[in-house]
Amino acid sequence: MKKDADKSKIMGVPEPSVRRMPKYLILLRSMRDKGLVNISAPQIAQHLNMDPTQVVKDLSYTGARGRPKIGYAVEELINLLEDFLGYNKKYEAFLVGAGSLGSALLRYQGFTQTGLKVVAAFDTDKNIIGTEIAGVKVFDIEKFRDLASRLHITIGIITTPAHAAQNVTDLMVCWGIKAIWNFAPVSLKVPSHIIVQDTQMYSNLAVIMNSLKQYEDKQNI
Repeated sequence: MKKDADKSKIMGVPEPSVRRMPKYLILLRSMRDKGLVNISAPQIAQHLNMDPTQVVKDLSYTGARGRPKIGYAVEELINLLEDFLGYNKKYEAFLVGAGSLGSALLRYQGFTQTGLKVVAAFDTDKNIIGTEIAGVKVFDIEKFRDLASRLHITIGIITTPAHAAQNVTDLMVCWGIKAIWNFAPVSLKVPSHIIVQDTQMYSNLAVIMNSLKQYEDKQNI
């Protein structure tokens, strides 16, 4: 029953609002470390270059209510955001593709603050299989199914080359993965009940490069 209740917290919330929640959380943790006890929506908006009305609306999805002339209690708001995002739970994940990008993610320490822990990595490269990266052992991809079943893993991270991503996705779905975080530059085809989140670095880079080009073109006029 609790799982259904937790799921309902996200359902109906606009995705842009959900995407902004970690920004609020990072800011609030920083403010807490500086000794701040209360913070207002305009203060949050000023730090994040946002509209205060949008801040209030976003935070209302967590159940947070600011008090007149006082604002939000920082510690309480942090707890509400962590609960809303599921950061106060512990989720374990498998990563497939232990090359340069996969290795970098395995070494990244920030996931611990979100409740996510990568407990095993997988690859097809015999030179990588059997090694450890930041304390995470790399297994042959053929071990994925048995380990996922034994450890009840439901989150898969894909950091493979584009040509291998769909095949890995198909295997993950067959082997019980319910949510996929995809770093490969390709759109994945999955059944409707599978959650997929694409991190499109190439698309983001394209926006940066295009914006920079337009800026430089204007400067040359």
